[in-house]
Amino acid sequence: MQIVGLGLIAAILSLLIKEHKPIFAFLLSLFAGALIFLFLIGKIADVIRVLQNLAEHSGINSVYLKTVLKIVGIAYIAEFGAQIVRDTGQEAVAAKIELAGKILILFMAIPIFRIIIETVMKLLPA
Repeated sequence: MQIVGLGLIAAILSLLIKEHKPIFAFLLSLFAGALIFLFLIGKIADVIRVLQNLAEHSGINSVYLKTVLKIVGIAYIAEFGAQIVRDTGQEAVAAKIELAGKILILFMAIPIFRIIIETVMKLLPA
């Protein structure tokens, strides 16, 4: 409820300020987004701890979990950055940020793809 309230207040204030001081409206949106992210840091840490415990108990190599967490982090950061840039009206730049995020995700996923392919090749008859 706090996050939704903060978001609504920031959106309304931003709309009111945007006509007279667009830069302040942008800064308000940026500040609200950062504040919402700070609210979620604790929950993100909890999710990471649960995933680490699951990985330890299932015997999954921690390298794979770290890679997946990095991929998720890249996706969220790219999306957050693209949305901020969209707020300024720069759709083309936002699209480039999203493209860069997708390429980085693909690059980070190569070791996982390699393991999957090697596992499938071991299962196939020679």
